[in-house]
Amino acid sequence: MHAITIPEPGGPEALVWDEVPDPVAQEGEVLVEVVAGAVNRADVLQRQGHYNPPAGASPYPGLECSGRIVALGAGVSGWAVGDEVCALLSGGGYAEKVAVPAGQLLPVPAGLDVRQAAALPEVTCTVWSNVFMVSHLRPGETLLVHGGSSGIGTMAIQLAKAADVKVAVTAGTKEKLERCAELGADILINYREQDFVEEIRQATAGEGADVILDNMGAKYLDRNVQALAVNGRLAIIGMQGGVKAELNIGALLAKRAAISATSLRARPLGEKAAIVAAVREHVWPLLASGQVRPVVDRELPMRDAPDAHRLLEESGHIGKILLVTA
Repeated sequence: MHAITIPEPGGPEALVWDEVPDPVAQEGEVLVEVVAGAVNRADVLQRQGHYNPPAGASPYPGLECSGRIVALGAGVSGWAVGDEVCALLSGGGYAEKVAVPAGQLLPVPAGLDVRQAAALPEVTCTVWSNVFMVSHLRPGETLLVHGGSSGIGTMAIQLAKAADVKVAVTAGTKEKLERCAELGADILINYREQDFVEEIRQATAGEGADVILDNMGAKYLDRNVQALAVNGRLAIIGMQGGVKAELNIGALLAKRAAISATSLRARPLGEKAAIVAAVREHVWPLLASGQVRPVVDRELPMRDAPDAHRLLEESGHIGKILLVTA
């Protein structure tokens, strides 16, 4: 088969479409013939040499894919050869085939084609686990999503609106904010021109955001705490703004607030399977009904992964970028 390899860390040109050995489905795994994979910022970090796959995972980038099952490992039940699926991966989505633990598989939702489904596993699992399972977002509360036009952001807006939540977003252009509004966002903040702390306070009568989903990390830490409501919850899922910052514990205590920081890739298989099962229970019906939809900016041939990475790094997209095998 062919896969995108990284012979040496570097820029987008470090991604090389090459012939590699086929993976084999081990016990508890299925082998998926990939139709499409999606591009995530974690893939950029891996390409740069900053985010290696967990031990035993595929060395190729790609944290989600969609396709068709072509083989079952020992002990797998509930799935059959030919099933159309999408999958949460620890690596290997930028390839023509990938072996996946059965607990990380999801059926392609009704009403979506198999390629579109590649845009779902990472964002739905990230949003549901952080916003609902960890931060316990409730109806009537306010959610602030940084990077509202990203793949995670566009999914967070829709899932929060489906839960009867007021949604605030930050984005860097008028076009991106308009797209967020189309998805249901109530409070639109251009982070290049506006102070999100002040905007949130004004929009919530001084109360602040109950939950903040943050992809920036260090750069926004202090301001995120300022923007939280009493009993607010800050969920950190990214480090685009750095990894080290000072925290005013007094401000956190005064708000009785909580901070969580999570990632999916290195979690134990059982934890991933539990998240996937929760997503299938709570999110898949919303997709089947059409209330929630993946937002796909464009599709590129998988061999053109360097172009996809350039686009992602330029933030020249809204929603997800897909890489298709054919």
